[in-house]
Amino acid sequence: MNNWFNKNGIHLAIIAIFVVITFAYFSPVLQGKAPAQSDVLQSQAMQKEIMDFKEKDGKGPLWTNQMFGGMPAYQIWVQYAYNGATYGIAIITKALPNPVGTVLLLLFGSYFLFIVLRINPWLAAAGAIAFTFTTYNFVLIASGHSSKALAIGFFAPIIAGIILTLRGRYWYGASLTALFLALEIRTNHVQMTYYLFLAILVFVLVEIYQAYKTKTLSALGKAFGFLALSIVIAVMINASLLWSTAEYAKETNRGKSNLTSTATAKDAGMSKEYAYQWSQGVGESFTFLIPDLYGGATSSEVLVKPESNMYKAVSEITGGDENQTKQAILSLGQQLNMQQYWGEKPFTQGGYYFGAIICFLFVFGLFIVRSPLKWWILFTTILFILLSYGKNFPYISDIFFNYFPLYNKFRAVESILAVVGLMVPVLALLALKEAQEGNIDQKVLVKKLTWSAGLTGGFALLVGIAPTLFFSFKASNHLEIVQALTQSLQNNASIAQKIANALVDDRISIARTDAFRSFFFILAGFGIVWAFITKKMNMQFAFGLLALAVLVDMWQIDKRYLNNNNFESKSSLETYFQPRDVDNFILADKDPNFRVYDQSVNTFNTASTSAFHKTIGGYHAAKLKRYDELIQNQFAKSINHDVLDMLNTKYIISQDPQNGSYKMERNASAAGNAWFVPSVQFAKNADEEMKAISSFDPKKEAIVDESYKGLIDTKRLGSGQEGFIKLTNYNPDHLTYEYSSAKDVVAVFSEIYYDKGWKMFIDGVEKPYFRADYVLRAAQLEAGNHKLEFIFHPASYYTGEQISLAGTVLLLAGLAFGIYLENKKKKAVKA
Repeated sequence: MNNWFNKNGIHLAIIAIFVVITFAYFSPVLQGKAPAQSDVLQSQAMQKEIMDFKEKDGKGPLWTNQMFGGMPAYQIWVQYAYNGATYGIAIITKALPNPVGTVLLLLFGSYFLFIVLRINPWLAAAGAIAFTFTTYNFVLIASGHSSKALAIGFFAPIIAGIILTLRGRYWYGASLTALFLALEIRTNHVQMTYYLFLAILVFVLVEIYQAYKTKTLSALGKAFGFLALSIVIAVMINASLLWSTAEYAKETNRGKSNLTSTATAKDAGMSKEYAYQWSQGVGESFTFLIPDLYGGATSSEVLVKPESNMYKAVSEITGGDENQTKQAILSLGQQLNMQQYWGEKPFTQGGYYFGAIICFLFVFGLFIVRSPLKWWILFTTILFILLSYGKNFPYISDIFFNYFPLYNKFRAVESILAVVGLMVPVLALLALKEAQEGNIDQKVLVKKLTWSAGLTGGFALLVGIAPTLFFSFKASNHLEIVQALTQSLQNNASIAQKIANALVDDRISIARTDAFRSFFFILAGFGIVWAFITKKMNMQFAFGLLALAVLVDMWQIDKRYLNNNNFESKSSLETYFQPRDVDNFILADKDPNFRVYDQSVNTFNTASTSAFHKTIGGYHAAKLKRYDELIQNQFAKSINHDVLDMLNTKYIISQDPQNGSYKMERNASAAGNAWFVPSVQFAKNADEEMKAISSFDPKKEAIVDESYKGLIDTKRLGSGQEGFIKLTNYNPDHLTYEYSSAKDVVAVFSEIYYDKGWKMFIDGVEKPYFRADYVLRAAQLEAGNHKLEFIFHPASYYTGEQISLAGTVLLLAGLAFGIYLENKKKKAVKA
């Protein structure tokens, strides 16, 4: 045991340092606080019904009616009890306070990769810090994109497992790859996993080329065989997650259009405009080196300070009043987008800063690294940067969007730069590894090091001295903004121009400050590496000092986006959404299943109402396609009251624009949970369906696609007036009704149609049902007194769980065998 500690002492010391660094950065967690993450708070509201039933029944339902009328819970919160990766994720996210577990995953995972690359531990620590503290990771944490940050955290260990397998440690490497890939998939952020696979595809192509050159294709084939087995096991472990997600994705706004009026040429995926909305500006790539070159986040934080140029310009029209000046600047930011950030994104919470020292060493790596990994990193970096440009450089992006499988399912193409955030420090550290090994002449190293510092530091210095030489610091619509400002100032063009010029001057000042800052960090990094190469400084001390310099560099910038001000007490976060008087009134209604239309909020883009009520709106990136089409056609221009009725919208909340008071109106014409209709009107297609429900009485007729004609015998239908149907027991994924009718009738249910799991039973016998009124369920019911149940029992989940269990067992067996073989090899080497 003592021998083990002696051999691994340096790793344990670095792990301890990582823990100290993480808790020091997130010191508020030691006071019982947690970050106030907007997306996490929205998620809590989305999960309200799921968690209520989980607490009551011990198992969360697979369906929720809490938003968008009802939808599968797959992309909100679902238990995957037989998925072993579920418990691995829980250790990271639950055993440690948020976001400590995520940051330690980023640190440990990347450190493991650098050790696998046979990099000095202290240098590996520097690389782990550089990757972890990349600003994008901390921006994600600040905004609450927790699953995205977790998915990025598994990038490095997956690549490490692949490299181990390629080195011939087949069982060990493949089992680790399967483990980390299973965890990656379980984070359920398909976009990040997809980008990782793109990078691995480039890696595979480079490896095949190298194996062909060196005539080692057979060994590579064997390694690929083990890696293929890793993928199979990782997919098996996540079978229920992947199966249900794939099944659901086809029915969402990422799937095919039902309406011919909105169908695209490919008729699948997102619109290009929507997918490219968050595209990285070509010039914004220089923020890799100079953090706030484009102003940083969409904010007025610097502008409202008395020393800013804009503050001084605006104060002239506010009479110098501090509060009025600040309010005026904030108002200009919100209304005219006169803020620090001047790029082309709709808004941003922060840019991509990889670190001045790391960017300088990356360039150094391009000069001296001989490993084939260099070409993988270079090709991936160039390709992914070009793809991140989206609409700003569509030539490459359009090829992928139009022809590459699944690529058009994702939005915010700039987020592909998360992979580049790993590529850059890997090449930077490979450069120092190359310098450490002494295979390159010292003079050549110093020469290449000087060139690298000259290129990166020289650019930073030029931006600091003459920033407008390269950048305008004006948004593309700057002239329109000035014109709008002139009009708001009663056509006073001189004052408007003065304020606009002051804004540009502040942006220049921000960029200049960061440019000089990057220059000095490059100078410091150059000095440390030069001293190490020329043997003026002890190697271990130099690497430790470099790690500290990288930490200081990244820490300072990250604190701009995620600091102690982001934290609040857990109790205040748990009660973030407070009920209003109108909410309390509606909550007193004991009807288990009605809906609310809250007009006082951005109904279809916020989950705040879901914190208390089942709503026709909500917040989710993957809504059911049909419901999304319903929103666009029946609510976007004007509110269709007939559609509100058919959705059983019992209450409507509004807000007085004058005094801000809330008003609640009871909708007396809401159709209820279920009802009989005396008439059925058939539509030829989705367009006719949508047109028909634009003006109809949902209680008197049902609009049904003619493809369901075989399930309806119109000759046997009664009016239903002499009978009744009522909801007797409510569970989100198990609804029980009782009905009575003298004749056969057609019943419509105010429940969202989704045939990938919902089954209807009458007196315990499964019966068919169909879609009506574009999004609802309906069925022809036989006469008499009967019990009717809708049960959500998707095979994708339940059968998938059994496959997940088998995959988990295989993974544990593979890990045990891999570790056994590793220990056996070590003993043989010692002998």
